[in-house]
Amino acid sequence: MGDNVIKSVEVKYFKVPLEGNLVDALHGKHDNFELITTTVYMKDGRCGTGYTYTGGIGGTAIVDVLKNDLIPQLIGKEYTSPEVLNDYMNQSIHYVARGGIASFGISALDIAFWDMKLKTEGIAIADYFGTRNKKVRTYYGGIDLMFTEKELLANIECQLAKGHTAIKIKLGKKNEDEDIQRVKAVRNLLGKDAMFMVDANMIWSVEQAIRMAKRLEEYDIKWLEEPTNPDDYEGYAKIGQATTIPIAMGENLHTIYEHKLALDIARIKYPIPDCSNVCGITGFLKVSKLAKERNLVVSSHGMQELHVNVLGGIDNAGFLEYHSFPICDYTIEPLKIVDGYIEPALTHGVGVEFDWEKLEIYKS
Repeated sequence: MGDNVIKSVEVKYFKVPLEGNLVDALHGKHDNFELITTTVYMKDGRCGTGYTYTGGIGGTAIVDVLKNDLIPQLIGKEYTSPEVLNDYMNQSIHYVARGGIASFGISALDIAFWDMKLKTEGIAIADYFGTRNKKVRTYYGGIDLMFTEKELLANIECQLAKGHTAIKIKLGKKNEDEDIQRVKAVRNLLGKDAMFMVDANMIWSVEQAIRMAKRLEEYDIKWLEEPTNPDDYEGYAKIGQATTIPIAMGENLHTIYEHKLALDIARIKYPIPDCSNVCGITGFLKVSKLAKERNLVVSSHGMQELHVNVLGGIDNAGFLEYHSFPICDYTIEPLKIVDGYIEPALTHGVGVEFDWEKLEIYKS
């Protein structure tokens, strides 16, 4: 094996506060997000860093599964490729933890292996697949359910001033008419041609989702995201068949098998995986392949500082969510939004270098 073996893995946990009244229909208020980083060190001195995140709960469990179950099986193992090690990690923990927290832990390690691989080869991930997209279409995804209409519009105006040209808002008010009024107000603010999405965060029944979708149709909605429980694939199919609005989901699907069911049974039109919980870049690329086979684009959830670079390298890239969890504020290179687009990084690796000094005060 020589020097091509995994020597050690450093895990760090950060609990980062969030500002503002960030509320969605299912999870309530978000006060913080948890950031878990992994840095893989090889015997020959090479290294790479990956990460995952949560909405404020479960992060310490991810740290535990990394330290107690995943990393011990990797120490001393020969490095082959991110894909091979991804399969190995999934198989090693499959019986007790397929999906869920295990997928978060595997994601952090997979991204680290990709980072090391790309740095070793001296290439940026957006160039790795041979078709760099010079810019990626982005949209701002607000966590804004409890904003008053005035606050909602003010926040959107602020995001437009930052360079965004597309917006997604949360739905799920107890009064359905209030949801519709907010959508109407936002559409009026954006104008008739701007890209506009809505996200119900799984809160509706199938019947309510169909009713609301029909009411939303007149507002030219790009997609309706997570209208009901993502495990109800048949329910998603019913909703999609009942409305002209395309249906989107993916952030709560943590295995490639779940994403395949979402495409084949739920028949969603916009798959939206997240590298943080779909077993990393390797998992994201698998979803991208499934989407391409069905003539669909693949979009992203969260982690805009990473996903812009992954989407920057694939030929069926959809839309990059600029998420309200600002992990990108804790990286060395800030993201620059110009007329609704962001350029993928040119730096070798996955393109995410953390500002460790800035993060230090949140380390636990």
